[in-house]
Formats: sequence, C-alpha cells, structure tokens
Amino acid sequence: MRTTQQFSITLPLDMAEIVEGKVQSGGYATVSEVIRDGIRSLIEREAAVERWLRDEVVAGHGQYLADPSKAVPAEEILSRIKLRRAASST
Repeated sequence: MRTTQQFSITLPLDMAEIVEGKVQSGGYATVSEVIRDGIRSLIEREAAVERWLRDEVVAGHGQYLADPSKAVPAEEILSRIKLRRAASST
C-alpha cells in the first residue's frame, strides 16, 4: 500500500526562491520537506481557527443570545481596540 503521492507543482518565483533558500540554508534536506512543513502549518492554522470559532465565537454568541443586554456595540469594541493600539505604539 502506498503512503505517498507525487505531485508536480508550479510556484511563483518569489515562493520558489524561498523554498530553495530553505533547502540551501540547511533548514530542510529537500524541497518536498519544505512543502510538507508548509502544509502541516496550514493544517495547524486551520485547526486553530476552527477551535477559536467553536470555543470563542460560538460561546460568545450563545452568551449574547442568553442575555442580549450584556452586548457591547461593535463601535465601542473598535474604539477600545484603537485605544489599545495607540497606547502600545507609544
């Protein structure tokens, strides 16, 4: 039973240079290793987004539905974010 599948891919030159640089620097032994690591990172990022949606967004929406009076208007949240960013950049 086969556990791998061969692909032929085409990358934009800037991406190809990055991949080749990773191999030339010794960080990876082959182009395939770089691509596999990139796909693993993509899978991990997608899983993190799914966890965030499930644990934070759905939970927060449930809290809102349970008591809409505790909701904070989007404009107020945006103002808070802008204030924090301004304070952290000084």
